[in-house]
Amino acid sequence: MKTSPTSIKLDGSIKARVKKLAETKQRSSHWLMREAIKQYVEREERRETYKQEALEAWQNYQETGLHATSKEVLGWLESWGTEDEGPAPECHS
Repeated sequence: MKTSPTSIKLDGSIKARVKKLAETKQRSSHWLMREAIKQYVEREERRETYKQEALEAWQNYQETGLHATSKEVLGWLESWGTEDEGPAPECHS
């Protein structure tokens, strides 16, 4: 993957903290900032996907009324890893 330079302005305090952490980790400041940005973007992409899935589920519920109660789901989850582990609860209206 091709990389290209990008600049970022940091206040002196953050820049010093990045430099100190990079030295502690025996990495360059450049590596540390790239890694931080990469992890942030990946985390926010996962959050956005989760949010969109929740909005779609809510829309589906509003349209169909199909659902499983928290009691049904908790009962199912509590059965995980036991001899009586059951299937996921069926959605109903």
